[in-house]
Amino acid sequence: MSQPRWAVVVPVKRLTAAKSRLRGALPGVPHEELALALAADTLRAVLACPAVAEVRVVCDDARVAAVARTAGARVLPDEPDAGLNAAFRHGAAAGTAGWVAGLTADLPALRPAELAAALLAAQDRDGVRRFVPDAPGGGTVLLAAPPGVALDPRFGVGSAAAHAASGALPLTGDWPSLRRDVDTAADLAAAARLGLGPRTAALLDAGCPAASAS
Repeated sequence: MSQPRWAVVVPVKRLTAAKSRLRGALPGVPHEELALALAADTLRAVLACPAVAEVRVVCDDARVAAVARTAGARVLPDEPDAGLNAAFRHGAAAGTAGWVAGLTADLPALRPAELAAALLAAQDRDGVRRFVPDAPGGGTVLLAAPPGVALDPRFGVGSAAAHAASGALPLTGDWPSLRRDVDTAADLAAAARLGLGPRTAALLDAGCPAASAS
């Protein structure tokens, strides 16, 4: 089965409000720099994925927008300004009908090949959405919808159960870098063991060299 080319929507909060549970995770590194690095490395991997035709970044932060445009993503202002799910819906609606996926912006260890494999697994013409739970199992890192089907995102606390209750089917492939979102210092350490993207890795070296070497 040939793989379609996907539009991937990646909402990113303003850096001043992003990843609040990570504050202080890297002593000596400004929190906004860490939040920006997570998003930049996520976008780098998504744009390198051969299954992806377009990346739509929904944000109202000038620094995020600049990084996204430089990387090759399309930037959409967060016109709804009503939270993560509204941003996902806005991004999903900002293009022609086709295969659309929503992805979280905190996957600094993401490997393009794992994303491609997940999108291939999500490819089905039965009109059913698919989602990839995060490593702990309660959250969601990826939600995919076939042409003609609304993305209908339910991201937030307990999103895996919420997506399943909405009719989406879970994907259970072995994609550790895709499942490893980063909300806490422990998550960041787990992502580092998988291998971080260059921007986050550089900050980890600067902020906690002993941890990055372990």
